[in-house]
Amino acid sequence: MKYGEKIIKKFDPQKDLEIWENTAENDYAIYITLPEFVCFCPRSGYPDLATIFIAYVPNKFVIELKAIKLYINSFLNRKISHESAVNEIYSILYDKLKPKYLRVTGDFNPRGNVHTVVEIDSNIANKQNYDTKFIKPAQIRNFER
Repeated sequence: MKYGEKIIKKFDPQKDLEIWENTAENDYAIYITLPEFVCFCPRSGYPDLATIFIAYVPNKFVIELKAIKLYINSFLNRKISHESAVNEIYSILYDKLKPKYLRVTGDFNPRGNVHTVVEIDSNIANKQNYDTKFIKPAQIRNFER
């Protein structure tokens, strides 16, 4: 087993998902795109591939980028539904970061002629009322150069 596989296999988000203090005084949005999400369908065993989009306004903490990469890669060997995967990512990040606002979107590649997008927003899930007019939806952001 290669070193990366070992790290991913034993990754525990409760203890290994590193967060850093947010030292900025201003509100600002952080956008993270993770285009290589892979898990397996718990029913069929077929691989499910997705791009995960994370948008958040930090409060006291920000996520360390290598840690979020390892966490997302830890789904590689798991059998989990689209909905459960996105809900878990949201819950882990919300509990660890306690952000002012958080949105997690899973845009799953079509399989069997079905394209699924699962989105969780803290204004809905946690009944917050954060003004999101300056936070762009994943669909209109374009990071290609």
